[in-house]
Amino acid sequence: MKQSVKKSNFYIILIFCVGLFSCAKEKSNFTDSQVFRYNEHSNITSLDPAFAKDQRNIWAVNQLYNGLVQLDDSLQVKPDIAKSWSISEDGKAYTFLLREDVNFHKHKLFGKDSTRTVNATDFEYSFNRLLNKNVASPGGWVLQNVADFKAENDSTFVINLKQPFPPFLGLLAMKYCSVVPKEAVAYFGNTFRANPIGTGPFQFKLWVENTKLVLRKNPIYFEKDEKGIQLPYLEAVAITFLPDKQSEFLQFIQGNLDFMKSLDASYKDDILNTDGTLKEKYASSIFMETGSYLNTEYLGIYLEGEENYPTQSKLIRQAINYGFDREKMIKFLRNGIGTPALNGFIPKGLPSFNNQKGYSYQPNKAKELIGQFKNETGNTSPEITITTNSNYLDLCEFIQRELQNIGLNTNVDVIPPSTLRQGKANGKLPIFRASWIADYPDAENYVSLFYSKNFTPNGPNYTHFKNDLFDTLYEQSISEVDNNIRYKLYQKMDSIIIAEAPIVPLYYDEVIRFSQKNVKGLGINPIDLLNLKRVSKK
Repeated sequence: MKQSVKKSNFYIILIFCVGLFSCAKEKSNFTDSQVFRYNEHSNITSLDPAFAKDQRNIWAVNQLYNGLVQLDDSLQVKPDIAKSWSISEDGKAYTFLLREDVNFHKHKLFGKDSTRTVNATDFEYSFNRLLNKNVASPGGWVLQNVADFKAENDSTFVINLKQPFPPFLGLLAMKYCSVVPKEAVAYFGNTFRANPIGTGPFQFKLWVENTKLVLRKNPIYFEKDEKGIQLPYLEAVAITFLPDKQSEFLQFIQGNLDFMKSLDASYKDDILNTDGTLKEKYASSIFMETGSYLNTEYLGIYLEGEENYPTQSKLIRQAINYGFDREKMIKFLRNGIGTPALNGFIPKGLPSFNNQKGYSYQPNKAKELIGQFKNETGNTSPEITITTNSNYLDLCEFIQRELQNIGLNTNVDVIPPSTLRQGKANGKLPIFRASWIADYPDAENYVSLFYSKNFTPNGPNYTHFKNDLFDTLYEQSISEVDNNIRYKLYQKMDSIIIAEAPIVPLYYDEVIRFSQKNVKGLGINPIDLLNLKRVSKK
């Protein structure tokens, strides 16, 4: 009976989806080749860049706004509204020279000209707004190292840091740092989230929350391609909000979506072989691209828990790391998508990744470590519990079986994602599944998780790991302006993490993108940012 109800619900959703996409096509003023369509599994919460906290918001905001700088697909910092910049010798003063041909999206609030040119005062306003406690932006931390900033004139914007912080330019590429017009924020007030006005390649047209978001080409966008053709190429972007991932997959296979950004367990075996390649039946109509993703999936181990808990011993932490086959796990549970974490915590895709030797599958060594633990402590039957959410249950059950084979009694506790987040932040979970996705392209993002002054709830150190040498190296690294020296410091810190094992690295995730064969220029990058200004459909 339950199976029948489930099938009925699925077909109702499918019929609704087909109708939704059919209506979308009928009402469009453009041909199919001029509109790019993709789906989000949950509603976008805001189109205000000050609230571009998660990927669904970031992707939409990236089409609507620009900042001082931007990242290319190799994560190199490139000019955006700032055409050039200089950094003082002490690494604390950044001076940006702005373009003079960037205008806000046309709107009646700008008067008879319907637009106006962006100037340095707009960045001063936008940064002050980011720090305004009444706005309560989750992105205010981006400017935590900033002493002050000011517009010296219309085209010169200066930022002074409290101390040198080499990753700062990468931080400025985050969408939090986009420029917004004061007039629009004043005019719309709290509804600016749903009435965005920026400078981006696309401008706002329509948003029916939980149903559809439509963006139109910005006819006065300032960027051009290498041939001098104005960007963007597309006339419109249409985003739908189907929560069911299998329905999204069916819409993509039917050609109603141009792009699909993720791989879900409900259809992964239908579209991919176990080696991560496309099934033959889709190879002629679908293009798949994968690349490094600045995301490390891991098990965190809380080090300030009960004194007698087994993972308080480094022997058990190392035994867990040696005790399961990461390569087998990725092949059979992830269809080859992802790289087994056989190195450090810093993932592939960053220049400071150095292929250092991490933990490989060595069950006999793991058994020896557990035996040593039993002899030293008298605990003849150590038992641990891994806490996860349902999305990663298969991975944790695989680890459970492997660890039981080496003599470590292992339980798996499944709790809701929100409860998992609270538990790891409050130190309630001895072992928890987690992931760390970089906010900006520098390994400081990763090593900061183990700096002792970042203990939760005041920072991201969920494990409460403390090591004096690590702290010294971290403090040296955040003021080191020479990239090569800084990368070596990061690598030394990473080696300490591997040796002390406050975490169990599982795998370095990969960006995976599926698109229709007629989509060109989509690209791929290690922060999985969607950039549509150079996309076209043939």
